[in-house]
Amino acid sequence: MAWTIASPSSRFSFGASNEIPQNSSRFPRLVPQFWPWEKVKLGPLSVSPMGFGTWAWGNQLLWGYQEAMNNELQETFNLAIDNGINLFDTADSYGTGKLNGQSERLLGKFIRDYQGPKGVRDNIIIATKFAAYPWRLTAGQFVKACQSSLKRLQIERIGVGQLHWSTANYAPLQELALWDGLVAMYEKPCFKQSLVRAVGVSNYGPKQLLKISDYLKARGVPLCSAQVQFSLLSMAKDQMELKAVCDSLNICLISYSPLGLGMLTGKYTAFKLPRGPRALLFRQILPGLEPLLRSLGEIADKRGKTIPQVAINWCICKGTVPIPGVKSVRQAEENLGALGWRLSLDEMLQLESAAQESPRKMIQNIFQTR
Repeated sequence: MAWTIASPSSRFSFGASNEIPQNSSRFPRLVPQFWPWEKVKLGPLSVSPMGFGTWAWGNQLLWGYQEAMNNELQETFNLAIDNGINLFDTADSYGTGKLNGQSERLLGKFIRDYQGPKGVRDNIIIATKFAAYPWRLTAGQFVKACQSSLKRLQIERIGVGQLHWSTANYAPLQELALWDGLVAMYEKPCFKQSLVRAVGVSNYGPKQLLKISDYLKARGVPLCSAQVQFSLLSMAKDQMELKAVCDSLNICLISYSPLGLGMLTGKYTAFKLPRGPRALLFRQILPGLEPLLRSLGEIADKRGKTIPQVAINWCICKGTVPIPGVKSVRQAEENLGALGWRLSLDEMLQLESAAQESPRKMIQNIFQTR
C-alpha cells in the first residue's frame, strides 16, 4: 500500500515497499526513523527530500580533491545511503584536468562496493548532467556523451539525464540539437531500454524552461526536473518565477548551492576565508550577510540545529530538493540534520526578510538563461 501527502509546496509519497537498510554498515541512523519513507516525486522516480552533490569529487582547483580522500568519500556515500538518501547529482564535466569524469567514476565504484541490501542499492538514483560543449553539435553526439557517462558509472540506466546548461544565448541551433539528444536518450531503441529514466535541465531561466518543456512534450518526453542555484542568497525574481513555472508544470526544482558555496555555513567571515578561488567571492559578499547569518543563528539556537541545517531546511520548505555538496563524513552528518523537521511560516518569513536586508547577493551562473 502506498499513498501521498500533499503540502502547499511539494508532494511526498510514503510506501510500504521502501526498503530500509538494516545494519548495512557501521554508521548509525542520524535522523528520525519516519523520514526515510518520505519521498518526493521526480517524474516517474521517488527520491529523498534532499540529495547530495558531488561537484567536489575530482575537483582539485576549487575543492582541493586528492585521491587519498576516496576512502572517506566511500564512507560518506555509505552513510548517506544508510540514512535514506537515494539521490546523487553529478556531471560528465566534474573533475579537473586528467580527473575529468572522476565524480561519475567514483559514484559508480561506491555503488558497486556498497554492502547493504541489494534492493536499497538498486533504488539509488543518479542524476548526471551532460555539458553543452561546442563540439557536441548533434543529437547523436549528445547521446554518445550519455553512453560515456554510463560506462564511467558502470550502470545500466541513468536516473535523470540533464542538459548542463543552455546554449540559447550564443548558439541557438546547437540548443535544438541538444534537446533532440535528450529525446533520443529517453526513447527506447528496438529491443532495448532507454538510456535514462527521466530527463531534466540545469541553469535554465523561466522563459527558456517553458520553451523546452513544450518542445519535449510535443515529442512525448516529459521534462521532470530543473536544476538551478537556489538558496537564501539566490532568491531573486528569476529564481522565484522559475519555481512558479516548475510548480505549474509539475517539474521538480533541484536547488544546487543551497549553502551559497559555504557562505551560509556560518564558518567563514571577512577575516576567515576559504582557500582557493572562493576567497575572492566570499570577500565581496560576506561583509553584507550579517542580518541573514544572525537570523540563521537565532533560529538554529532555538531549534537545537546548526546554521547549515536551517539554510538547507529553508530550501526544502520552499518545495525544492536541495543537493548540498559533501566531501566528508562530518559534512554528511551535519547535512542529514536538515531532515525530519520543518521551519515554521514565521521562521521562513524571518529568514527571507533578513535575506532581503542583506545588501549582497550570490553571483548568478553565467550560463543561466532568462
